[in-house]
Amino acid sequence: MNIGEAAKDSGVSAKMIRHYESVGLLPAAARTESGYRQYTDKEVSTLRFIRQSRDLGFSIEQIRELLGLWQDRKRPSRQVRALALAHIEELDEKLKELQSMKATLEHLVRCCHGDDRPDCPIIDSLAQQGNAPAAAAVHHAPGRTAGLQPGRARRRGA
Repeated sequence: MNIGEAAKDSGVSAKMIRHYESVGLLPAAARTESGYRQYTDKEVSTLRFIRQSRDLGFSIEQIRELLGLWQDRKRPSRQVRALALAHIEELDEKLKELQSMKATLEHLVRCCHGDDRPDCPIIDSLAQQGNAPAAAAVHHAPGRTAGLQPGRARRRGA
């Protein structure tokens, strides 16, 4: 089948199919004499696997590892479980960061009068350079740099 049919059958856009080929998640497709990509049912199954993995938030590298485990019928399930548990920990951390951002924004919204006056703690907080917004010091996770996006400092330092 061509790339359009593979995209429709797998739920992955043609653009993403080409991307997955370029990063090595999917082997380069066979080509017709006129240069069109051709996909087999096996490749479409792989695309579905990738799509479902992405839907669960796995990274490209994690999917690469999952694909290897999926294709290795002799693999111990503990490897798959360990990968999934590590991903759950990452999701828990992201959830904490999102909850912290939400709490900060809720505090700033409560402090904003939302009337005709120009003063606004939301804008003031966004305009601060190097200083934490009012609520962030209370709501951010311990050991983190406070701010509207608590996870940002961690990612830069990583």
